[in-house]
Amino acid sequence: MNSIRILLADDHAVVREGTKELLERQSDLEVVAVAGDGKEAVQLAISEHPDVVIMDFAMPKLNGIEATRQIKAIAPEIAVLVLSAYDSEQYVFAFLEAGAAGYLLKDVHVDELVGAIRAIYAGESILHPTIARKVVNRFARPEKKSEPEETLGQLTERELEVLKLAAQGKSNREIACELVISIRTVQTHLSNAFNKMGVGSRTEAVVHSLREGLITLEDTL
Repeated sequence: MNSIRILLADDHAVVREGTKELLERQSDLEVVAVAGDGKEAVQLAISEHPDVVIMDFAMPKLNGIEATRQIKAIAPEIAVLVLSAYDSEQYVFAFLEAGAAGYLLKDVHVDELVGAIRAIYAGESILHPTIARKVVNRFARPEKKSEPEETLGQLTERELEVLKLAAQGKSNREIACELVISIRTVQTHLSNAFNKMGVGSRTEAVVHSLREGLITLEDTL
């Protein structure tokens, strides 16, 4: 099994090295690079092309939000997991708008962080339920569009169905059970939808779908 390749971006050397040591105790995780500022994080993301970037907010030269935005613009398939001391909605929304796939606080247990990395790599969404509902309310359009978006026309009926269930916070396994299909098929439908929308994670796909009117508030209930 291939390891999940990780880039750590944090301006505190002790945090970087401590987190790296903890993660590399897992046989399926490999920290391929560490960055001490946002500009370096972007450069290393381009050169090393990790699967997941663990991103802090407060960093010199370039903050985590802008670094995330630049990374996603260049390589949308790279998943960004925010690990921050800030829990303000302002930061959460800014990171998600920049393309982050998940948001955790630095007081999480290492097992939660490891689980989040694996989940994001598998295309899952990592948001606290309370935050998830705020995200839905923030990005959802008040009304359906009268004209269908081009992306909606490109998505198959099954891909849209899977997206709606994903927007309800269901895991790949739960979606598979509900639709009576395999987990691998769910992953394939999500991957195809991601490619059509130009996003790299489930969180981005849901935010994009809500913003563009592909799914509505009712679809997330």
